[in-house]
Amino acid sequence: MSAREKIVLAAMELFWLKGYNSTSIADLLSRTQLNSGSLYHVFPSKQDVLIGVLEAYRDGIHQQLLAPAWAGVDDPIAKIFALLSHYRMLIVETDCAYGCPVGSLALELHEPDPKVRELLAANFENWTAAIEQCLSDAGKRLPPETDRRALAQFVLTAMEGGVMQARTHRDVSYFDRAVTQLRAHFDLLENAAKVPA
Repeated sequence: MSAREKIVLAAMELFWLKGYNSTSIADLLSRTQLNSGSLYHVFPSKQDVLIGVLEAYRDGIHQQLLAPAWAGVDDPIAKIFALLSHYRMLIVETDCAYGCPVGSLALELHEPDPKVRELLAANFENWTAAIEQCLSDAGKRLPPETDRRALAQFVLTAMEGGVMQARTHRDVSYFDRAVTQLRAHFDLLENAAKVPA
C-alpha cells in the first residue's frame, strides 16, 4: 500500500471518528506510522488530505457503498431500499454512532473553500445520480410526470436526515420512521402509475 493510500484510509477513519477539525497531523502520523516528511511529500497540508479523502469517497462510491448494498438485488426500487437498509445496518452496528462520512463533513465544514465544496457536492451528486438511475430503470412503475431527479434528491434528504436524527437521539427508530414515510410515498407513486389516465 502506498503512503498516499495509507494516509487517505487513516484520514477517512479519523475524520469519521473525530471529525476533520479535531484530527491533527500528529493523529495521522500515529495512525499511519509514517514520518512527517513522507506525509507532507504526498499532502502538503491537512486540507490536501481532506481533498484526497473526498476524492476517494467520490471515486469509490460503487465499490465501497453501492455494490455491497446492492449485492443480489435486481429490482430498481428495491435497490433504493436495500441501500437505505445498508445505512440502517451501519447505524445499528455502531450503536447509533454512525454518521454518513460525507454528510458529517458537510455539516462540520461551515464555509469550505471552493475545491472542498465542489467535492462535497460531487459526492452528493454521485449518490443522487445512482438513485436517479434506479428511478429511471423503474420505468412505468412511476407516473410519467414524476421528477426523478427531485425524487432522488428527496431520498438523499430522507437518508441524511434519518441518519443525523438517529445519531443525535441514539435511537434507530428515527431513521426507521423516515424510511417508512419514504416507502409510503413510493407506494403512492406506484399506485398512481397503475391508475388509467
